[in-house]
Amino acid sequence: MSQEHQESSIDPYKHIDLVLNPNGTITRLRHLPSTPPSSDPTLPVLTKDIIINHQNNTWLRLFLPQIALSSDPKPHKLPFIIFFHGSGFVLSSAASTMFHDFCSAMSATVPAVVASVEYRLAPEHRLPAAYDDAVEALEFVRNSPEEWLTKHADMGKCYIMGNSAGATIAYFAGLRVTEHDLEPLKIQGLILRQVFLGGVERSGSEVRLEKDEFFPLCVADLLWELALPVGADRDHEYANPRAEKWVGKLERVRDLGWRVLVSGTGGDVLIDREKELVEMMKEKGVEVVSDFEEEGRHGVEYADESKAKQLIQVIKHFVSSSSV
Repeated sequence: MSQEHQESSIDPYKHIDLVLNPNGTITRLRHLPSTPPSSDPTLPVLTKDIIINHQNNTWLRLFLPQIALSSDPKPHKLPFIIFFHGSGFVLSSAASTMFHDFCSAMSATVPAVVASVEYRLAPEHRLPAAYDDAVEALEFVRNSPEEWLTKHADMGKCYIMGNSAGATIAYFAGLRVTEHDLEPLKIQGLILRQVFLGGVERSGSEVRLEKDEFFPLCVADLLWELALPVGADRDHEYANPRAEKWVGKLERVRDLGWRVLVSGTGGDVLIDREKELVEMMKEKGVEVVSDFEEEGRHGVEYADESKAKQLIQVIKHFVSSSSV
């Protein structure tokens, strides 16, 4: 265990119910409820899973609001949101109930076609595996013959979104594809909720909330330790947005006209890094919309339905106010 972990009174492995095995793998002890896809016509949103890559066991869960299923032979197409779930690159799934329910509510309310991506987890698949899977997912959806996408998703109004580590995936994958031809997919922007960013030098909120009951700093450190290449620190280009490789790509984001929504809460250990990201993007001329609340812990929208509804309304406004 690293010195940082030893100095903490909190055991990060116990905090998130992980056991480190002698061979370097982990055993996940926490049972995370999951929800299967459903074509139940009484539900406001229909869901189905489609395979992306059999070998890597990656797939999409698609969310289609019932409002899309009109009798109009040329139905109005809906914005398309590609979503990456959080949990530190190490836990959870696109099928996890908390992410399924959030995506379903977002799909119904915006309304939008949502594709939630099942990507490979660390430490069995360390970064950049999740970033590679994200780019592959973007390539996949633009060529997919899936009718929910071809008939109902507006490929010209696409947003890449994630929460926590999923927002990190959305950000770095988005920067990667600024140089790709994804036609007919046209990305309008990024939606980053409580984005999980790294850096060796501690931020003010990391110091202030070091022993946060829900998401203590030692847990964030452990998740990066498990996700990054062996021996890499948090200034690695897969963690720190100030790495030279990425900063230059922000000018490309500006030139493409992407808008970026960055959303966070004051009770989250990550908040200061999120604010630094906003300032860095503004310095490069990127159009950024900030949504920072004073109160609220990390992942509050998955525990408080009113907070989830509030966040979805922010996303709805952001999507509806973006130019096509």
